[in-house]
Amino acid sequence: QLLVAVVLSAQATDKSVNQATQTLFRAAGPPAKMVALGIDGVKQHIRRIGLFNTKAGNVVKLSTQLLERHRGRVPRGRAALEALPGVGRKTANVVLNTAFGEPTMAVDTHIFRVANRTGLAPGKTPRQVEDGLLAATPEPYLRDAHHLLILHGRYCCVARKPHCPDCPVANLCAWPEKTERTD
Repeated sequence: QLLVAVVLSAQATDKSVNQATQTLFRAAGPPAKMVALGIDGVKQHIRRIGLFNTKAGNVVKLSTQLLERHRGRVPRGRAALEALPGVGRKTANVVLNTAFGEPTMAVDTHIFRVANRTGLAPGKTPRQVEDGLLAATPEPYLRDAHHLLILHGRYCCVARKPHCPDCPVANLCAWPEKTERTD
């Protein structure tokens, strides 16, 4: 279910994905039931999510491949994950980190912004930021770092009008035009 939820989350809000997966997983949780539900059946549950036509096809195809190539189980290897329809590096990183405890860094829009603004791991591409964050983050923190950075980007270092005066790491931030405190 985690894999399907992450595939559905691309260019969608958490709220819409949570609503859609609630009904989808009641109707068809395991891969065999997802395949039996079919593309049109999946579409009925995920219509509120952007790109739902493509995503419904990917969900059914990846479920089919899980059954045919992986005995219905989510593979633990990056290459096998990324070979599944609708699964790219970011999705693979989320699954490897969350489901299997691998020290990966899934770079979403929030992490990309935080890494570049703060100077923690500047980069022009998500892969550059990922590599920089993996190098800069001490091993004991790697498992949780991407969750913490997402939360920081969602609630403090927001895209417009970041809350710099309330930021717990403002004194370490490399974005001086936004970190001047008035205290």
